[in-house]
Amino acid sequence: MFERLAGAAYRRRWWALVAWLVALVAVTAVAQVVGARYHNDFSLPGTESQRALDELRRDAPVEAGATIQVVLRDPGGLAAPATTARVEPMLARLAELPHVVDVRSPYAVSADGTIGYATVTLDAQSQDVPAADVRRIIDTARAAAGDGLQVELGGDAVRGAQESSGGASEGAGLLAALVILVLLFGSLLAASLPIIIAVFAVGGAIALVALASRLATVADFTVPLMILVGLGVGIDYALLVFSRYRSELTAGLSADQAVRRALDTAGRTVFFAGCTVIVALLGLVVLGLGSLQGVAVAVALTVLVTMLAALTLLPALLAVFGGRIERSVRRRAERAARRATARGTEARAEGDVWRRWSAAVQRRALLAAVLPTLALLALAAPLLGMRLGFADAGADSAQTTTRKAYDLLSQGFGAGFNGPLVVVVRGDQRAADTARQALSATPGVAAAVLPQPVSGNHGTIIVFPQSAPQDARTTELVQRLRTEALPPVTASTGATFLVGGSTAAVVDFADAVAGRLPAFVMVVVGLSALLLLLVFRSLLIPVKAALLNLLSVGAALGVVTLVFQQGAFGVQPGPIEAYVPVMIFAIVFGLSMDYEVFLLARMHEIWRDRQDAGTAITEGLATTGRVVTAAAMIMVVVFGAFLLSPDRMLRQFGLGLAVAVLLDAVVIRCLILPAVLHLFGRHAWWLPAPLARRLPSLALEHR
Repeated sequence: MFERLAGAAYRRRWWALVAWLVALVAVTAVAQVVGARYHNDFSLPGTESQRALDELRRDAPVEAGATIQVVLRDPGGLAAPATTARVEPMLARLAELPHVVDVRSPYAVSADGTIGYATVTLDAQSQDVPAADVRRIIDTARAAAGDGLQVELGGDAVRGAQESSGGASEGAGLLAALVILVLLFGSLLAASLPIIIAVFAVGGAIALVALASRLATVADFTVPLMILVGLGVGIDYALLVFSRYRSELTAGLSADQAVRRALDTAGRTVFFAGCTVIVALLGLVVLGLGSLQGVAVAVALTVLVTMLAALTLLPALLAVFGGRIERSVRRRAERAARRATARGTEARAEGDVWRRWSAAVQRRALLAAVLPTLALLALAAPLLGMRLGFADAGADSAQTTTRKAYDLLSQGFGAGFNGPLVVVVRGDQRAADTARQALSATPGVAAAVLPQPVSGNHGTIIVFPQSAPQDARTTELVQRLRTEALPPVTASTGATFLVGGSTAAVVDFADAVAGRLPAFVMVVVGLSALLLLLVFRSLLIPVKAALLNLLSVGAALGVVTLVFQQGAFGVQPGPIEAYVPVMIFAIVFGLSMDYEVFLLARMHEIWRDRQDAGTAITEGLATTGRVVTAAAMIMVVVFGAFLLSPDRMLRQFGLGLAVAVLLDAVVIRCLILPAVLHLFGRHAWWLPAPLARRLPSLALEHR
């Protein structure tokens, strides 16, 4: 099938190129005309915070909307007539803006009278209010600043609407990838082909997802994540196919034959690896975690389009530029032979360095397996203390208005005023007063207020923690209110209390992710192991692959925890974004299969021909080690470039993916894997005869 696909794309090269170009232009044009409608959905049906929000929407819709804090500071005192004359008209103008349903004024003032805040209530959740309308609120409020008065705004809606200076990460990653490819192939044309494949695939996928966002829930941070994964995977897949094509040219095949052989070998690897990534990502859908489902489908679509481009567009490009590339490859081989002749030595075969490396690893196999494994386990150790959540405005850049508002609120009222809890009361006034007193006396609570009397058997109590929203003590407080403070009040009054608010919702979301993650991991690992069993017809290789892939993911998440949660290298400490571990696991586990399958496929091909385990390891590593290392370096620089992003979540993704790929390609593929296979010997390829007769054969190597 792959050979026929390569032949069709090669013969009908211009049809293939025009089809891809027309498809890309058409879907992009339609997406531009229709427009995207990205939308975050953080709802978690069944959780207490979601039930509290649903009750507010039903009984008190005005109180169910998101809030914005307008934080004010005047060293001369907010009660000064000149300051009041500026603030009161500004608050009145805010009340008339779209999506604003209430502005609570007079505003609360700190003990020294210099810091205060007013609360602006919106008619919807923050993700449902257009960013343009939120920015209008920001501009209206900040227009009152001056003459000693400082005006800053906080809240989830403001954080989402803030303009961020990004874009450098994608360009930096592509430029670094191009440099590595030029050094690898010695030709700008050859180096450009994987970049072209990645750009075509990512561009098409982004346009398709933009259209899909009008029909389904797709989070607003999906596109940067698609670019991050799409560029890395696109270059990676194209490089694997192109590298095999180049080696077949060197072996003496014609350009047409080399394309067919490349797709019949590396093409199968790309197909298998791409399907593994897609299966892992689609496994996230069953977690039922709101926006995460849309993100998973979008990234899976990116991988699918990338895989199709590597299998259809790349052969067409090789047909168009094959003559120039073939001449370049043969010239480099001839120059190497002439240099060797001038030195009086034989031309060094490609892969000799890796053969010597493989021999050294096999001589110290036990040491090469144990020491790196211990090092990876040490890197994974911080993972045991990982705390999931979402970073609050305290992790924003110091220049943003949300960070300034956060700092002013913390200074004037305490850190907990940046993330109050909302307790929904279903009961009478006496029950609400009793609950307020119990909440005020709970350790960790700075204040508990009942903004309005109970109306219609419904009320809300605002609870201000002593600690910041992302502080572990706040998470403990939410659990304490639900399990210790409120149950006795429920028993004595018969009322119902639900602890909600954005801070409680974050706690519930993190708990949901942590609770469902083990099942997700088992499903993905199990399916991947089953596919490896079918492909390589071995019992030990799937087990080994699963354990080593888990080791690389664990080490990567341990590094992310060390840097972003514990604050290593001067990074602002905070929780790990709840989306990050599951997405990194799904992506990295699939990407690890790229190198696993590419390397093992060559080893299995040699094992099938020679039945010598040592030779299979040595020659497999010799023919793939350079490509795997180069592909890994490209992915590392593409992923690592996202550390330049101003978005904390993208920086965590970039670091986690870069570290995982680096460890997987360098430590696991070059050290642990050949050492373990050497220790297994012939048993690495063993499969019981009864099982072998019943399993279908899914060969990856050319026959």
